[in-house]
Amino acid sequence: MELFEPLERVIRHYLPEDKIEIIKRAFLMAKDGHTGQFRSSGEPYITHPVAVACIIAEMELDHEAVMAALLHDVIEDTPYTEEQIAAEFGTNVAEIVQGVSKLDKLKFRTRQEAQVENFRKMILAMTKDIRVVLIKLADRTHNMRTLGSLRPDKRRRIAKETLEIYTPLAHRLGIEHIKNELEDLCFEAMFPHRYRVMKMAIEMARSNKQELIERISNEIQAKLNSAGIACRIYGRERPLYYLYQKMQAKEQHFYSILDIYSFRVVVDNVDTCYRVLGQMHALYKPRPFQVKDYIAVPKTNGYQSLHTAMIGHKGVPIDVLIRTEEMDQAARFGVAAHWGYKDHETSVQVRAQQWLKSIVEMQQSAENSAEFIENVKSDLFSSDIYVFTPKGRIVQLPANATAVDFAYAVHTDIGDRCIGAVVDHQPYPLSQPLQSGQTIEIQTADSVRLNALWLNSVVTAKARSSIRSILKRQQYGEAVSLGRRQLLLALNLQYFEDIDPLALETALVELKIDTVDELLAQIGLGHLLSSAVAERLRGKMQTNTVVNQAEFESVILVDLHDQQGILAEIITTISTLNSNINDIQSQPIEGGYQLRLRITATSQSHLEMLLAKINSLSAVIQAVQIAE
Repeated sequence: MELFEPLERVIRHYLPEDKIEIIKRAFLMAKDGHTGQFRSSGEPYITHPVAVACIIAEMELDHEAVMAALLHDVIEDTPYTEEQIAAEFGTNVAEIVQGVSKLDKLKFRTRQEAQVENFRKMILAMTKDIRVVLIKLADRTHNMRTLGSLRPDKRRRIAKETLEIYTPLAHRLGIEHIKNELEDLCFEAMFPHRYRVMKMAIEMARSNKQELIERISNEIQAKLNSAGIACRIYGRERPLYYLYQKMQAKEQHFYSILDIYSFRVVVDNVDTCYRVLGQMHALYKPRPFQVKDYIAVPKTNGYQSLHTAMIGHKGVPIDVLIRTEEMDQAARFGVAAHWGYKDHETSVQVRAQQWLKSIVEMQQSAENSAEFIENVKSDLFSSDIYVFTPKGRIVQLPANATAVDFAYAVHTDIGDRCIGAVVDHQPYPLSQPLQSGQTIEIQTADSVRLNALWLNSVVTAKARSSIRSILKRQQYGEAVSLGRRQLLLALNLQYFEDIDPLALETALVELKIDTVDELLAQIGLGHLLSSAVAERLRGKMQTNTVVNQAEFESVILVDLHDQQGILAEIITTISTLNSNINDIQSQPIEGGYQLRLRITATSQSHLEMLLAKINSLSAVIQAVQIAE
């Protein structure tokens, strides 16, 4: 059990003995399943699930999450099945493991297709149990820690994927310590030289400023003590990747990035947070426009704190974050904070649940997996603005959001009926980005034709997927109406009810179409000719009409290039030569499609004239008579 010891040391801090014993059994199953398997570094494979379980245990998740972390590769890489895990440890553990497991690689043609489908599977599993994604993040964290044994190109590919998907996911769920570590590990893998230079510069700055950091911390403590405010103060170095991005964005050298260290002041309640803010501004000079109140208006992921940037002695920048103990836990562990307290949800957990609900809506309205993943990724990467409804409700939106995004954020029905916007009592273009602090009033109407151009300006996944869904329904409805008019015109009828229902039903069966609306939509969209459908229906409706004895039926095959309007041209040609089409069928062939037409002719020469005329059409490859 030597390999189990690192995990046991962590779980003994918060789990009872009976849960530890169950976790040991899960470890033994994982160890048995991975016997003979090794990582690319040469270590026994079991070291990986143990490390993943340690990361989960450090967040103090429940025993089921720890067991699932130990077993997360068992279904994928060992003979053990989901059913065996369920029988031994319960369905919850088995379902989490199944949610983390990748899909069979053989099902996909490309790595990109596999990545999209696996990400989709994980996201949907996450909406049922958030522990799925926590284990996936822990799994990716340990894999990133141990990239050293892989080829440089593979390291860069994995790091790029991590930055695109897993770090924004960790941020959205409020797990900042995972997000920061992943970003730094990606930075090292993608830009090793820049990483080393930045790390050396930080180490030098740390040694040079240690005395200054201690002095500032003591000054803050003394100031708050004199005000009778009990608090806990600690500091954090800015992550390397954060500093690198700041340098890139502002085109600065490292020596000009002074705020490499920030202080946290943790107090008992929200009122005291604001008292601390006042004391800080009495101690140091606040920088203009650098106070951010994330307590009153939390970040998208639910994060709460007061942020203030100040200038200390000799122009030294001082950043202080002020929060309660609960906010501090939520800032560090995100959705995993206070995991065991089911009756107590943090702001981060509430926001996470709201986001997961929106993920389900995205999945339901997306046309395919690729669109779904793009919607999720764009949602993950967004920064925020804050605007108001006329009643003063704050609405949080991504940067560059429009009034249409706002309308859908308020309610889907408002977005669907949106016809205009009034911003700060002035008319405002629906496609123009909103700014923080604006008050937006949406004008609506009961009957609205949605504008497809909105797709070019909206930025939220909810607005985008809702608009696409309505446009599809709108196009389908218009196609049905157009198809109905075309068919009635071809049949020379005034009312749709005049069509024989039995003839209509028979035609649907022969055309392999499920509903009348679908038939009409096919006509309206130009996939079926109204005249051909009318001929088919007319033949069914005139059951008492006997074919003229001077005529005979013949079947011809026509091979065609796929050219717009050719079907109408053929039918017009046949009609012009006084022939009727009693049946028409089509099937695709290489380079086009083939028609099978049952037509009438008065003589063999009449039939030959028909074939010659059809063969003369530019899109016709050949037209021949066939024996039945």
